[in-house]
Amino acid sequence: MGALRAFAAALVLALAGCGPADPDRVAAERYDSFWLWAGVRPQPVLAKARTIYLLDGEIRADERGYVSLRPGVPRLPGKALWLVVRTDTLDWPPQALEGLTQRLDSCGASGNRMMGLQVDFDARTRGLARYAEFLRALRAKLPRRYRLSITGLMDWSANGDPKALAALGGVVDEVVVQTYRGRSTIPGYEAYFERMRGFALPFKVGLVQDGRWREPEGLAAERNFRGYVVFLLNPPQD
Repeated sequence: MGALRAFAAALVLALAGCGPADPDRVAAERYDSFWLWAGVRPQPVLAKARTIYLLDGEIRADERGYVSLRPGVPRLPGKALWLVVRTDTLDWPPQALEGLTQRLDSCGASGNRMMGLQVDFDARTRGLARYAEFLRALRAKLPRRYRLSITGLMDWSANGDPKALAALGGVVDEVVVQTYRGRSTIPGYEAYFERMRGFALPFKVGLVQDGRWREPEGLAAERNFRGYVVFLLNPPQD
């Protein structure tokens, strides 16, 4: 009995030394929407995911069309699935959108609940007007059965042209605002969200797994706030 009591006491001390979970760390298990990029291994947390943004391919300035990054058609039944296309150009050849639409249709035919297309493009704040024109043209050609989502930079809220942002209304269904660079949260994000008060478009906030985040005051009460998306990472040692 003495040995048992000693073991129990040691266990209590060990657990006490671990301390409570860090409330400012982005722990993926607290969320239910995720980005899954090519090269990032699936994690157990995806089993409980409600929404997945899956990087499926790229459209590059030096290519002629859609470049798929996945050899087969994903099968994620029970999840709301967005296909993400990463691009470094706004000059898409006609066959690029055709290839994307075929990919969306193939994913839907495989039993996935398709939400639509997300465009991941680092539009500079000064280039928002041209980006808005590109998105209007894309929306006109994308079948209406698919929604249109885009990633966005926090700087848009601080220095973006209000007319260019307003022009996105009725064109995109949501903006997912990225709060990180690489594996780290961008310092001073609180000030950006202070300037985002009253943001006119439906938006989500993109967090990076294991980054630092404390929800800014008033964010959850914003009329167009739609929740969070966590960018999943492989462990650092990988």
